[in-house]
Amino acid sequence: MRFIGGIIEKLQRHPKRVVFPEGHEPRVLQAARQFYSLRLGAPILLGDRTTIKALAAELGINLKGIRVINPVDSSDLTNFCERYVELRRSRGIHMEEARSVMVQPNYFGAMMMAMHQVDGFVSGTSDVSGSVLRSLFQIVKVAPQQSTASSCMIMELDDTRFGEDGVLFMADCGVIPDPSVEQLADIAVSTAQLAHHLRGTRPRVAMLSYSTKGSATQGAVARIQAATTLARERAQRMELEADFDGELQVDAALIPEIADRKVPGSRVAGRANVLIFPDLNAGNIASKMVQYAARANAYGQILLGLDRPAADVSRGSNAHDVLGVAAIVGTQSIEYSNLFPGAGETLPGEAGMGV
Repeated sequence: MRFIGGIIEKLQRHPKRVVFPEGHEPRVLQAARQFYSLRLGAPILLGDRTTIKALAAELGINLKGIRVINPVDSSDLTNFCERYVELRRSRGIHMEEARSVMVQPNYFGAMMMAMHQVDGFVSGTSDVSGSVLRSLFQIVKVAPQQSTASSCMIMELDDTRFGEDGVLFMADCGVIPDPSVEQLADIAVSTAQLAHHLRGTRPRVAMLSYSTKGSATQGAVARIQAATTLARERAQRMELEADFDGELQVDAALIPEIADRKVPGSRVAGRANVLIFPDLNAGNIASKMVQYAARANAYGQILLGLDRPAADVSRGSNAHDVLGVAAIVGTQSIEYSNLFPGAGETLPGEAGMGV
């Protein structure tokens, strides 16, 4: 709770509006209640009002301060449909088709965020990632000056020897199956930006592999080496103060004694607080192992590189996880343009059409 406690304190000074498309889900209802009770801002639930009110009564949850919107009868539905038609005009979408899409809570919530009606978006407790990501990629899209959308898990471990006081940023664990050199560099830089934004400390980014500094020479290792060099160059151009090193095995990245033997003198090895995985298999497997084997508090997937702050939480998340992710998303929105310059400056349909 050290990490998330600090996030909550910051958001209490700058409360935000967060939409939860899965208003029918008990864990989301509980998280929304806590979000309001902790004075983090205004939670907005999407779904059938009667169903949500009945569920809240069954769970003993007071809906005071929680807004409930049913997309089907919302006064914004027609406007949202028109925006969606404009956004998807290259696909020949008509109003009837747009309405069938926009009544779906994930799409409606994404449009609320794109239209600046909310500051953040959290979904995924009952919907598969593809459903959540599809709505965001179609409506919110990638931020200007960004070419890669990815995701990050934030792990808070009891053992403070790891990462930064027990906090590790791990990416990409949820979006890009087999990232290219350029995408790996983007993932590394975006995750370093998030770590710096949330923690205020210098990111030490380890580009992970099965090899440390040339102990193997296969093409997969060369890809990590090239991505490390490119990430350094991009961070330098952006004037992002961060250290990047790779390729590193995970023990060399995290354990000082091993780092001293394998890569003496590295500014990252043995002290990494950001871990970048070579592909989605490695990232997803490793993050879940850390979460359950080390009993870490896990917050994510925090989506990176989008035009607005959003998260796709795991279907295995509990109410505390959802609350923590919502607090992180709200905190991101405080200075989101510092993370991704130009983000949030256009409305859907005004730019970047034809996804």
